[in-house]
Amino acid sequence: MNQIKNLGWRVTMAGLGINLALGILYTWSIFKMTIKESIVAGDGIFNWSLASLNDPYAVCCLTFAFAMILAGRIQDRFSPRFTAAIGGVLVGLGLIFIAFSTAWISWILGFGLFMGMGLGFGYASATPPAIKWFPPAKTGMIAGIVVAGFGLASVYIAPLAIFLIEKVGLSQSMLIFGIAFLVIVCALSQFLVNPPEGYVHPDTHQNSSVAASDSINYSPGEMMRTPAFYKLWIIFCIASGAGLMIIGGVAGMAKQGMGGMAWVVVALMAVGNASGRVIAGILSDRIGRANTLFIMLIFQSIVIFSLLFITPDQIVLLVIAATLIGFNYGTNLSLFPSATKDYFGLKNFGVNYGLVFSAWGVGGFIFPRVSQMIIAQTNSPKMAYILAAGLLLTGAVIALMTKSPVVEEEEAESGFITNPVPENIRAYAMQELKSIK
Repeated sequence: MNQIKNLGWRVTMAGLGINLALGILYTWSIFKMTIKESIVAGDGIFNWSLASLNDPYAVCCLTFAFAMILAGRIQDRFSPRFTAAIGGVLVGLGLIFIAFSTAWISWILGFGLFMGMGLGFGYASATPPAIKWFPPAKTGMIAGIVVAGFGLASVYIAPLAIFLIEKVGLSQSMLIFGIAFLVIVCALSQFLVNPPEGYVHPDTHQNSSVAASDSINYSPGEMMRTPAFYKLWIIFCIASGAGLMIIGGVAGMAKQGMGGMAWVVVALMAVGNASGRVIAGILSDRIGRANTLFIMLIFQSIVIFSLLFITPDQIVLLVIAATLIGFNYGTNLSLFPSATKDYFGLKNFGVNYGLVFSAWGVGGFIFPRVSQMIIAQTNSPKMAYILAAGLLLTGAVIALMTKSPVVEEEEAESGFITNPVPENIRAYAMQELKSIK
């Protein structure tokens, strides 16, 4: 048993390492700042419009999310090792590609499409094998640890990116990152392995309700016929979009008051991002995913609304707000995979979470683009903050109404609601719920 436990933690640490490389996405604000300076200076290197500044980032988020669906299916059917290696190659090639061109379309293809696909394949492969090695009671914690790497990456990538850009320029920096991450992700992917077929952790059946949820496995089609899927999707779209809107522009906000030390805000937000994933995962193991989501959405709405009253010269308040925004945003990335596993099972977890994760991409595509348009029109981000805060409150209300399909089925049996749950899952759920009562 010790060997199996050690293998589980090895897989978890490999997934963490892969995400530490893939988290270069959250350093976009540093790259955008360099591109914007070139546009404003009119030096001819980046001939983009200011309204299109977030386009590569937005396309990357959207591609990332929808690539997760295909990557999840490949991961489920073949192996996480193979899928993650594809991700490493695509991310590396995307970054290397933009090292040789500053054209807008090149960044859309390289950073947006190639790197977005690579992120989807790598990210989809890191969490599923890790949580399969542990009991359901630790799903939130393990998911939080694995995805923490993605949030924490900016702690080292942001200052490294600034150092490299100052020394060799943006294009050569992309070349260095591309080669490094191709090698790192492909190497770590070899440690991602699923447990043997039929493996069940000895702690799994200590709680009968956990055992019941562990035996439920929805196909993608079955999942998409449940109200729970659409509620999770809407909440994820709002929560991710609001967070990514701030993350994508935080370096520009900080630079007005901190100059060359703006990377400190990016790094602190990354620390908040990573810690939010772990803490929310552990908390949701105790009080439930939906309850944790409600708390975090309310908190995020308040913090984003507070940005209306913080000026660039109020450095301490800006740092605190950025860290809290990173923390709250990070909670989503452990809560939604955990909820997907709890509600719909492990058998098709890869593709099911890919479908849920498409909400992240839609939110990441729409919110940063809309906010950039608002800023270009009004020369102020305040209306974007108000819009994000209001939508987050709406998401919190939906979170209060979100229940697992099994619970919804129990209510349907009592005559409260109607919910199409597959017959095999209905029969098992009712048997388990009666035994609990």
